[in-house]
Amino acid sequence: MDYREQAKWEHYLKCDGTPDPTVPQEINTFMSLWRDDQDVDVQLVMEKEEVVLNLIEKLEFLLLEASPDEITEKQRDQYQEFILQLQDLLHQKYNEATQNLLKAASMYEDFETGNMHTVIKDKNTTFCIWANLKKKARFKNHMFQEVGHGFDLPKSLALSSVAVRVLHTCYDHVSPLWVHCQGLPRPEASDSEELAEHPEDTGQEPGEEEEKGITEPSVPAAEETCSTGRKESAASLKENSNNTDDIKETEDETEMNADVLDVPSQEADALLQEEAGGREEAPRAVDLQQLVPLGGVYHIHALQLPPQAQDVGDWSMVELLDVGLEVYPYSPGEAEDGTQFAVQITLKLPDNVIYFKVPVVARWDAAGQQWRTDGISEITYEAEEKSITFGMGAFYTVALFQDAHLNLPYQAWELHPTGVDEGFFIVTAAFATIQIQIKVLSIFFKIKHLQFKNPIIISVPE
Repeated sequence: MDYREQAKWEHYLKCDGTPDPTVPQEINTFMSLWRDDQDVDVQLVMEKEEVVLNLIEKLEFLLLEASPDEITEKQRDQYQEFILQLQDLLHQKYNEATQNLLKAASMYEDFETGNMHTVIKDKNTTFCIWANLKKKARFKNHMFQEVGHGFDLPKSLALSSVAVRVLHTCYDHVSPLWVHCQGLPRPEASDSEELAEHPEDTGQEPGEEEEKGITEPSVPAAEETCSTGRKESAASLKENSNNTDDIKETEDETEMNADVLDVPSQEADALLQEEAGGREEAPRAVDLQQLVPLGGVYHIHALQLPPQAQDVGDWSMVELLDVGLEVYPYSPGEAEDGTQFAVQITLKLPDNVIYFKVPVVARWDAAGQQWRTDGISEITYEAEEKSITFGMGAFYTVALFQDAHLNLPYQAWELHPTGVDEGFFIVTAAFATIQIQIKVLSIFFKIKHLQFKNPIIISVPE
């Protein structure tokens, strides 16, 4: 509470025009003024983005840190709504800036290809855009040399009035939507066979569902009428629980099934489809409790190129359309061999992120509010060049995921001095050894309460 009061006082002394996100009047005025501002440029949006991200960070910190007796439930809902509104407004402004840039795309025509391309980058965002002005099939691929991102379009798009935008944000405003959706009440499954067919969707190991049915005191009525067979099998397992051989055999089967679930998502989908004899399975959703996105989010879109200015004598004429930024209506066709035309994307991985294994590429499903791995194919990962290439059936928002528990459990840790008030803290994990150098210049702290699992003696100098 003292920290927040001090922060409010420092914000008041700055008087820099930024609002206090906890005051509804100030934050609403800030959003209304920016929403009505017609002077939209990519550089200006990036400058304003820093302020917006700072406001969102303050609100998120307040929601995480404040105790229930400090802010009411109504205030929590209000702060969460402010976060969503700021995120939507920021994305809207990027769309408006993209539209204004595409209206004058012919002014930035490249001398060699006749098309337009540009890259604008700051510490939070990388904005890449390419406009197909000449509509020639031999210019269907492009590489943004400044950042290492690129694409290869099918011939149908190479001959169309289309623009491709790759908007890479180091922050992730997409995954929290999944977390929010998980907190909403969900209808109970009406078919128990679906749960048995896809155990990975519940985040449980095979066999846990039966154990849950044994220990739970109550069962919903709808599930009780259609799970008699499962109850009988659970009862038989319970009666034979004294047989250690059966228990060991059951554990071995569970471990074997768990090994199957550890297969990367793309390989698992292919394995399930092959076992089912080519039968299509439900698309695989990404569990954000198991996999985490690293390196930000890549918003990849195909956009409708607006009419360009035409020089007629001493006049410059252009058709104005009041429709906003339009997504290009691209639907992949099918080649002669029955495969879909895929858009090939190449992404340069950020330098500040380490991928210990081949990252899992997933696309955002806006309808289901979750990340999915279907629709992504032919993944090629170049570890030395720090780039990844993959095909997509359409244009998606994608992210790169890695196992959150990849380095767990830690193998060893070590803390040893290297001098006066200096030392190294070394953690040895499965894939990495982390060395943290500690150098104490001055110590001013007070220990109120310490609690450890095992007895530990701590000696602190005066």
